[in-house]
Amino acid sequence: MSEIYSQPLLIGIDAGGTRSRACLVPAEPAPGPGDDPAAAVLGRGAGGPGNALSVGRADLTRHLTDAIAQAVPPAARGRVVAAFGGFAGAAEGLGSERGHGLALSCLSDALAANGIRGAAVGVGGDTEVALAAAPGAPVDGLVLIAGTGAIATRLAGRRRLAVIDGHGWLLGDEGSGYWLGGRAVRAALEALDGRGPWTSLVAAVATHYLGEQAAPPAGRRPDSEECWQLSEGIVTSAYQQPPPQLALLSPAAVAAAGEGDAVALRLLDEAASLLTAAVGALHPQPGEPLVLTGGLLGPDGPLLSRVCARLAGLGLQLHPTADGAPGAAALARSLL
Repeated sequence: MSEIYSQPLLIGIDAGGTRSRACLVPAEPAPGPGDDPAAAVLGRGAGGPGNALSVGRADLTRHLTDAIAQAVPPAARGRVVAAFGGFAGAAEGLGSERGHGLALSCLSDALAANGIRGAAVGVGGDTEVALAAAPGAPVDGLVLIAGTGAIATRLAGRRRLAVIDGHGWLLGDEGSGYWLGGRAVRAALEALDGRGPWTSLVAAVATHYLGEQAAPPAGRRPDSEECWQLSEGIVTSAYQQPPPQLALLSPAAVAAAGEGDAVALRLLDEAASLLTAAVGALHPQPGEPLVLTGGLLGPDGPLLSRVCARLAGLGLQLHPTADGAPGAAALARSLL
């Protein structure tokens, strides 16, 4: 393994709303036009959330430092010649404490914290690195990300030509983990209020916010007084947390759907339809590559089969991708 680390190396970072991922690859590209960027990965690491709009400087730097430390062994750090990061929320023109400026500064600091100095450093958006992570590292194509947030993008020459959604928890991210978790809580409250059908999401949501002892027994609808108390407790607890943490309830919706809960199944179908509509707004053409990634859409993602079925008639080349870190490493190569 030591001979591998004697060659020039690159670091790729995919920093999303839930976690930051890093990978280490050789600076020399694999031969052949159809190579898979993920196949050349020598090391991987992960850290905390990396959204450059919602995560502060100290936390973002720490999360990136942790991911790089795991991906790059100490013996290899002196061989790193370039690093590129793809960040959710990497908008330009927001100054040094948000967006692109913050991402670039924190990535540079995280590299230095790991003893990596003198490497070329670049940052961009999460959709750019997602597209580059597809086989062959295409420069033109479509990307659909659904994790904590959701965004669909058309890129040409690795530059964004069109962006659908990605508007954050307050104004958009339809079909995302935040959207799905929020709808799960609403469905539980509607069931408790008598405005909607009874659903196993009541127990899941009550357990999340109030503990297992608060969840109503399976198969029994509480009386009106119990329902009111549960509803009040859930609402009070939910408002005490930052709104994006509603995304933590999305696994509960997925689990309930897996058990056949009709309300949860409807929510997953609606999320898939919203994400498919975002792709449709990009006016896709047959044969174009479409990268599907994020916690809900990557390989084995709970919405992947639903979205793929809805896209089947468009003739797109679908590429479910675990994360964009290998694509970021491919973009790091362009900095040399």
